[in-house]
Amino acid sequence: MTAQLNPRGDVAVLVPAAGAGVRLGPGGPKALRTLAGEPLLVHAVRRLAAAASVHTVVVAAPAAEVDHVRRRLAPVAPVTVVPGGAERQASVAAALAVVPAGPEIVLVHDAARALTPSDLIESVAAAVRAGHDAVIPVLPVVDTIRRVDAGEQALGTVDRSTLRSVQTPQGFRRSVLAAAHAAAADSLTDDAGLVERQGVPVRCVPGSEYALKITRPFDLTLAEHLLAAGA
Repeated sequence: MTAQLNPRGDVAVLVPAAGAGVRLGPGGPKALRTLAGEPLLVHAVRRLAAAASVHTVVVAAPAAEVDHVRRRLAPVAPVTVVPGGAERQASVAAALAVVPAGPEIVLVHDAARALTPSDLIESVAAAVRAGHDAVIPVLPVVDTIRRVDAGEQALGTVDRSTLRSVQTPQGFRRSVLAAAHAAAADSLTDDAGLVERQGVPVRCVPGSEYALKITRPFDLTLAEHLLAAGA
């Protein structure tokens, strides 16, 4: 059954999904690798569509896979699909360019975070709605972190109390994200980093353990277990 997005919603979500996913091993674009029989992108979009305030979802797909992605997503939700770029930033800019008038909150979400719960999507959007121009979901760093030199010699332990692991969706006031991309001189893999370059403060909100990024084969195995357990 196709989910219906909220025509009165104030949130547009951009999904850059054109990456190759080299660390996940051979098998095509990462967003189209399967998790429990469905592409990661399908899982991600299904959860985005379930978020009550989402008005628009735009996916930037591999240029050669645009028609295929449209067909795969048609039964899930009414999603706009555009060709992505060679770099993530180009894909986000291409998706942002086709967002219709209306939504003033824009989230950028990784398709590889296929199990991200809808309540995290709403939490990020709510923080932007409350007045923050840029918002990122984060988790505390739990491992001991050490600095090393070029020869892998340990140099010391980093104070992890000031460190956070960043997730998506990252949320922005639409005008702020558009200005950051217009001013970008080089490519970054993090939209919050682009916004920070413009002097915009970035607010952190609690993330979710389920919003793990599926990057390696181990992550895919873990996600399969989580999904089977009801995630």
